[in-house]
Amino acid sequence: MARVFLIDDHVVVREGLANLLESRGHTVAGQCDDISQAPALLRIAHPDVLLLDLQVGERSGFELIESLQRRSEPVRTIVMTMSEDAQDIARAFRAGVEGYLPKSAPTQELLEAIDVVLAGQRHYRGRVAELALQALAQPAAADPIDSLSARERQVVAMVARGLSSAAIGRELFLSPKTVDSYRSRLMAKLGVADAAGLVRFAVRNGLAGSE
Repeated sequence: MARVFLIDDHVVVREGLANLLESRGHTVAGQCDDISQAPALLRIAHPDVLLLDLQVGERSGFELIESLQRRSEPVRTIVMTMSEDAQDIARAFRAGVEGYLPKSAPTQELLEAIDVVLAGQRHYRGRVAELALQALAQPAAADPIDSLSARERQVVAMVARGLSSAAIGRELFLSPKTVDSYRSRLMAKLGVADAAGLVRFAVRNGLAGSE
């Protein structure tokens, strides 16, 4: 049986998972809905397995995954998420995530995934495995974050906070027109169509609030 830590920003999801796991003999060592609090809580809880959503509020689960991999004793991690994006799956695999499940997966697959990762193996099955193989077979794309200047990162983070061009300009001592130019250039560089796309990019890559 495993000590499992749950990270998801939906209370009903955490409660459902906790009830399921405890009914099958596992222990819920802790849970939270905040990526920023997770490292400290994990150090206290010492779980065997971390069950993590990829999108927790406005933060990306990849922030935590990559941070945990730098620890001397990284926790075995299973991503359980709505995302079946091939690049997300490949990124998780490359980051050392032991398991990846869509939230549509049956209960039995989750329980099997916990057993598999406890045994020191990886759990990537069915459609998830196919998408991972497809993405991993392609040359790794350059990380779009690396193409951003420090100022561009600031602008993306402020857009993610919902600030207008005028408000961003006041904080950065730029004219609203210059900020609009930054927005347009960022959308072209990152391949997004609008401000909502910039927000999604910032959240997904851990840039929201990073300025």
